[in-house]
Amino acid sequence: MRGTRAALNSLGLRWKITALLAAGCAVVAVAIGVLIHHARLDQVSSNARSGAIAQLVRVRQLYELTGQVDQDDTGAALDAPDLPEPLRRAALDGQRTTYLDMASGDPCVWAARPVGDQVLSIREPLHEQADEMAEFDRQLMVSGAVVVGLAALGGAGLSSRLSRELRTAAATARRISQGDLDARIDHPRPPGLRHGKDEVAELATAVDTMAASLQQRLEAEQRFTADVAHELRTPLTGLHTAAELLPPSRPTELVRDRVLALRTLTEDLLEVARLDAEVEKPDLDVHPLGRLVEAIVQRSDCDGAVRFTEERDGGVEDTFVRTDARRLERILANLVANARRHGGGPVEVRVSGASVTVRDHGPGFPECLLKDGPQRFQTGARERGQGTGLGLTIALGQAQVIGARVDLANAPDGGAVAAVHLPAV
Repeated sequence: MRGTRAALNSLGLRWKITALLAAGCAVVAVAIGVLIHHARLDQVSSNARSGAIAQLVRVRQLYELTGQVDQDDTGAALDAPDLPEPLRRAALDGQRTTYLDMASGDPCVWAARPVGDQVLSIREPLHEQADEMAEFDRQLMVSGAVVVGLAALGGAGLSSRLSRELRTAAATARRISQGDLDARIDHPRPPGLRHGKDEVAELATAVDTMAASLQQRLEAEQRFTADVAHELRTPLTGLHTAAELLPPSRPTELVRDRVLALRTLTEDLLEVARLDAEVEKPDLDVHPLGRLVEAIVQRSDCDGAVRFTEERDGGVEDTFVRTDARRLERILANLVANARRHGGGPVEVRVSGASVTVRDHGPGFPECLLKDGPQRFQTGARERGQGTGLGLTIALGQAQVIGARVDLANAPDGGAVAAVHLPAV
């Protein structure tokens, strides 16, 4: 029972509806078939008993006239040795009765009545009627199977449409969860345009309404972030200029450091807003990846703490990729800065084919970051250090703009690994 339930639960909605509809039709077909079978059997039995009684009356009349049983009728006899015992007892009690046997290999009907202290009986074979009942049962089974098959086909057609609509709703919901807030189901039969209830249409409308509401809220938040960052740029520029005019001192260094941090955060917020608005357009060109990454590392590595290596198979020339050099530098600079700030040294940058890998030897990425992706203003774990959490967000956003892919993982022997896969020429 448990295995059957598990097998049923593993089926899709389409096959569940088809199986249940076919099973229901099969039960109804069996019930109707049993009723029809018994009705037909009662009719055949009644005719056989009536015929046997009529034959018994004819044999009795001949016996009373001649004193002998009709020899031409081989089924008539006095005190027949194979007469069923219940029929014999009923005849000796003065009853005229019949006995029907349709279940044995030699179907027949008996009729008997008392004649003095003897029992006069006749026996008629029912092979023709038994064959007729067998053919009738076969026709019932074939008809029932056809009905169940048609019901299964009809159920499969109806459930296929329902399942297709539900799969469309599920696919749209997945697209929305992945960030495509423009996705809509657009059900052809909205609930307000027809009478009655259509649960699938109500579900589709609810999903579309939810997506529209989320899109409006997210766009409002994006506009707010962009507006705040934009409004902060002007006073921050003046503050930065004023900080540069302060006399050299330790407090001046602290003020300049905090102003620089605030200015960097504002620029990062503006960049995130532009990425969210999908207004960034890449300037793609063909570049040798090894030399390009080496130059990027040299510009970003001020203290020589980053190791650069390049793997070439069999001395093959540098791999050429189609990318935006400025945005790739932004991606790698953020990954290197994240590794230096939150990981442990040394930081390694390795070029292999059309991929660039940045690895540190710290505690690695937290599981929540690997599972859900980078979250803004969250570094994911206390051991990863303090920060805004925008570095990885910007790196992944810029990678999407240039058609690259960034994979985050932890090395088996410890440390965080970020791999940037670029489209090769």
